[in-house]
Amino acid sequence: MTRPSDRIFGLVAVLVALAFIASALQIQTSFLTDPVGSKTFPILIGGIAALCGLVMVFRPDAEPEWPVLSRIGAILISLIVLIAYAYALKPLGFLIPTAIVSAILSYQIDPKPAKAVLTGLGLSIGLFIMFRYALGLSLAGVPKGWF
Repeated sequence: MTRPSDRIFGLVAVLVALAFIASALQIQTSFLTDPVGSKTFPILIGGIAALCGLVMVFRPDAEPEWPVLSRIGAILISLIVLIAYAYALKPLGFLIPTAIVSAILSYQIDPKPAKAVLTGLGLSIGLFIMFRYALGLSLAGVPKGWF
């Protein structure tokens, strides 16, 4: 049985996409712009979003099975941890917050503390090496005052 939740969300998506397109049409462009410039690209994105919204309106899925309350709590914990991670990166560097957050998220997937800690440390060090040396990004590994 289909319920109107997909159709309502699809309609909201179409309205937001149309507002996005309308605001993109207000962008002033100079004569020195590329073909997919500051005006065309947002209009394309808005058109694709409107098309996706129309698909949800006219071909809704069956009503989904919503997760139980404990699973929603785990999702909220993950969201809070990821927001805290974004704020902790600059003052604490990359290694410490990434290790902690990776360990917490790994523990939520498979609640084994030792594996979660090893996963957090491995991801933190591995990603740091990849971002810093393979991709050439200038990441601060630890807080600036430590060295």
